[in-house]
Amino acid sequence: MTEKQTDAVRKCLAEFSQEAHDLYLNQSVPYLDEPPAPLDFYRDWIGPNKPCIIRNAFSHWPALSRWTPDYLREMVGSKVISVAVTPNGYADAVSGDRFVMPEERRMTFSSLLDVMEGKVQKQGVFYVQKQSSNLLQELPELAADVEEHVPWMSEALGKLPDAVNFWLGEASAVTSMHKDHYENLYCVISGEKRFILLPPTDRPHIPYGLYQPAVYSQRADGDFEVVDQLGSDKVPWIPLDPLDPDLARFPAYSSARPLCCSVKAGEMLFLPSLWFHHVRQSHGCIAVNFWYDMEYDIKYNYFQLLESLSGFTATPQEVTSQEVTSQEVTSQDAPPSS
Repeated sequence: MTEKQTDAVRKCLAEFSQEAHDLYLNQSVPYLDEPPAPLDFYRDWIGPNKPCIIRNAFSHWPALSRWTPDYLREMVGSKVISVAVTPNGYADAVSGDRFVMPEERRMTFSSLLDVMEGKVQKQGVFYVQKQSSNLLQELPELAADVEEHVPWMSEALGKLPDAVNFWLGEASAVTSMHKDHYENLYCVISGEKRFILLPPTDRPHIPYGLYQPAVYSQRADGDFEVVDQLGSDKVPWIPLDPLDPDLARFPAYSSARPLCCSVKAGEMLFLPSLWFHHVRQSHGCIAVNFWYDMEYDIKYNYFQLLESLSGFTATPQEVTSQEVTSQEVTSQDAPPSS
C-alpha cells in the first residue's frame, strides 16, 4: 500500500471515530437514579455500548455499612490473600521497554490493613487486585455482605458473571490504560474511584507497543528490581499515560476524547466491553466488580477489523505494528477457548 493510500485509510479511521461521537456517544458519563429494568438496560446501555453511573443499585448490601477495618479484621483478618506490590503503584504497566507486573505477595488481611492504616511501614505500594473472582475464592466470608451476581444484569444478559472481584488499595495504586472483553459493573463500597474512559471507536488514536514481560521483585535491602520473564511472548500494551500524554511521541492521541468520571461510595459504574480505561482511587477505597463476558458478535468482529487497521496505519513513532494487533487478539481479549 502506498503512503497516499495509507493516509486515506487514516482519514477514514479518524472520520469513523468522530462519527461515533457525533451520533451516539455522550460528552460525559450520565447518571441513573435507580437500577433500570433488564430490557431497558440492555436496550439503552449494553446494546449501544455506552457507560453510565447507577445510584441506589446496591443500597441493600450489608457491605456498605459493615465493611469497616474492625469488621474486616474480625471476619477475614487471619485469611491469607494475594496482594500486588510495586515500587510506584503501577502494576501491569509499561516501564521503559518492559511490561512490568507486580510482585504477588501472600499476606494476611490484617497485615495488609496494618500497612493501609500506617501502623506498619513497608516499602512499596500495596493493592488487592488479583481478580479471578478473588472475592469468592479468597474471601468467601464476605460474600454474604454483597451479592454473587446482579439480578437485573444477569437477566438482561441471560448469564451469570464470570468473576466477582474484590479491590482494596493505597491512593498511589494505579491501573494503567487497557481494555477488557467484559460487561463490567463496578461497585464502590467506600472511598472513590476515578476513571478515564475512551470508547472502542477511539482505538485509532491509542498507541500500542510490544514489550518484554517482567515482574517486580523486592530485594533484601527493600529496593525493587525488574526481573525479565525469559521465554515468554512479548506483551502488547498501551505505553501512553493519559494523565501526562506524550503528544510529541503519540500525536494521534490529541484526537482522542476521553471521558472522566468519579464513582463514589454507593455508586455503580457500568463499564461496557472493549472500553479503554485508566483507574485511580482514594486511599483505602474498597470496591467489588462483576465481570460478565461480552457477546462475540458482529460488534466484536468490527472491533477486530478496527484493531487491524489501526495497527497497520500507525506512524513509526507510535511504536505500533500490525504484529501488535494480531497478538492482542489472542492474548488480551480473545474469546474463551471453551
